[in-house]
Parts: sequence; C-alpha cells; structure tokens
Amino acid sequence: MNLFDYLKNNAYPGRGIFAGYYQGEKVLAYFIMGRSANSRNRVFKMKDGILYTDAYDPSKVADPSLIIYNAMRPYEGKIILTNGNQTDTIYDFLKDGKTFEEALATREYEPDHPNYTPRISVLLEEDSYTMSILKKEGEECKREYYSYPYEEGKGHFLSTYDHDGNPLPSFSKEPLEADIDMNFEGFAEELWKSLDQDNKISLYVRFGNKEKIFNRNGE
Repeated sequence: MNLFDYLKNNAYPGRGIFAGYYQGEKVLAYFIMGRSANSRNRVFKMKDGILYTDAYDPSKVADPSLIIYNAMRPYEGKIILTNGNQTDTIYDFLKDGKTFEEALATREYEPDHPNYTPRISVLLEEDSYTMSILKKEGEECKREYYSYPYEEGKGHFLSTYDHDGNPLPSFSKEPLEADIDMNFEGFAEELWKSLDQDNKISLYVRFGNKEKIFNRNGE
C-alpha cells in the first residue's frame, strides 16, 4: 500500500497511527482529524518528551473528556502512542511490571454513541512494535493485537475509521503495510499534504530522535 495515496483518497480515517523503520531509525506518526467544532479546536504540544493534545481556544471547549489527553509517552527506552487516555493506562501498567496487553484489557472503545470510536495504540520496543485496536462488535469489545519486527523501509498503519460516514465505520482490517521510501522531512511533509484539507487538525512525525509537529490551528 502507498500510505499517501490511501490517505489522499480517504476524506475521514479519523485518527491514525503509523509505525515502522527507515535507515536504522524507528518511525512513528500520529494524526488527528475532526468534523465537529469541539474536535477541531485542538493542537498538538510537546512537554518533557510527552506529546499531548490541547485546546486551541480554551473558551470554546464543549467537552474535554475524549479530546484532551497525552498521546505519546516514553518509558525506559519504549515509546507508547495512542489516540486517547489509554496512553497513561499503558504507562502505569509498564511501570508496575505489567504488559501492554494487560493494560488494554482494562479499557474498551470510546463511549461516543453512535460511533463508538475504537481505541488504537502502539508500543515501540527495542526489536519490534505492537499495535492494538479495541472496537465495538455487537455488545462486546473486541481486542486485537499485531506485533511486527522492524523491517527496513516498512511500516504499518492503523486508524480509527475505514472512511467517512454516519455513523463512522470502525477500522475493519488488519494494520495496512506500507513502504517508507523517503527521509524524515519528505515523509512528514508528504503525510501532512495527504490528509484531507477540510478535516485534518494536527500531525506528529518522528524518525529516531527527529520530531516535527504540524498544527492547522495557528498556521
């Protein structure tokens, strides 16, 4: 799959995570999109190595519960990145000597009827990365996990939704494999350009220790 073409032809994948490996560096990307005024009123910020969402205009926040959270936190050489406050759940479990899977066993999809947005997460470790999606299936929460070794020039993509809709359809596939064939700056710029102009809000890209944030608000 060509990640950029996939996104250019998808007006609303929601929130998306990409992880992989390129020229000896671990690759990570996370973007958020929004349709409502509350969802669009956000920016990415970094503090003490933690990536988090914040309100662009605090006076316009209607409900912070599902839109304000720590998205990425490092822990002892590992990197946790998710689309919600399960980032902190995973961090706390790892600190207690427990696992990524044990942490997510305590969580489920978001309670945003009628979409019931999936929770998507990734844990980057020394030799591999594990992706997860928690989504509503009937009256149950289906928990799926996928682990991959680092492979040069390869990565995997996972998003909350398959495409736009009412209600929004949860991502229904395994993580999509995609090639990484450009450097940090080129990849970051192309990924930002590939997201729908009306719906994109923020993007974070990391290659090794190089990081870049794009925020639609305030540009």
